Amino acid sequence: MRVATYNIHKGVRGVGPTKRLEIHNLGLAVEALDADIVCLQEVRHFNHAEARTFSHTQFGHWSWPAQPQAEFLAPEGYDVAYRTNAVTRHGEHGNALLSRWPLGDVGHHDVSDHRFEQRGLLHVPVNWRGIEVHVVVVHLGLINASRVRQTERVAHLVSQHLPAHAPVIVAGDFNDWNEALDDILVPAGLTRASTLDTPRAATFPSRVPVLALDRVYTRGLHCQNIMVPRGGAWARMSDHLPLVAEFELGESVHSGR
Repeated sequence: MRVATYNIHKGVRGVGPTKRLEIHNLGLAVEALDADIVCLQEVRHFNHAEARTFSHTQFGHWSWPAQPQAEFLAPEGYDVAYRTNAVTRHGEHGNALLSRWPLGDVGHHDVSDHRFEQRGLLHVPVNWRGIEVHVVVVHLGLINASRVRQTERVAHLVSQHLPAHAPVIVAGDFNDWNEALDDILVPAGLTRASTLDTPRAATFPSRVPVLALDRVYTRGLHCQNIMVPRGGAWARMSDHLPLVAEFELGESVHSGR
């Protein structure tokens, strides 16, 4: 199973006259990742101001898509789940899941910790090769104390509300620049995706990545490979780089224990 997580920065980069629409390039990028499951953050369902800004196609430029961004980014044949996290003056944004495999009921958990940051967890079961894999897409807060409490909510969801023997994927932008959250998730049976060659995959900022903000944690899956696409095109599309990891099922899942 190949899993990707990507904070797409709402499909727009730059400010003022240098602002540019990147959602079309991001669509090509998501397809190139060739992932079974794509976890996206900062995805817009709509934004009236940006739609007006990019309302007309000019020479060498694209216009704002008519579809919501999650549907627009999904490769052909993929199922889509989306839920809003934050409502803003001109629109909103949230988390999305794109899946090559059928999706179950879509759940959303509000984990906003204070009125200045609206945050949520997107929880969707994925039927992967006849096995139900529970996927949780996260985008945690900028304040450390908030992130800790939100991560405790993630751990509680996994340990208390998901089937005990089901594989679990928790992926997204953890904003954990001080590497403080692993100890909260490990007791819930979650392991951070890594390999001997890549124990820590930096994804932020995209031009010179030094922080491992984007991560995948799993239960019942073993990480076989992990990588971060690099290069000028990837650095241009978002302030984050995507993280891609490949997994195999653990023995307990194979045996049905």
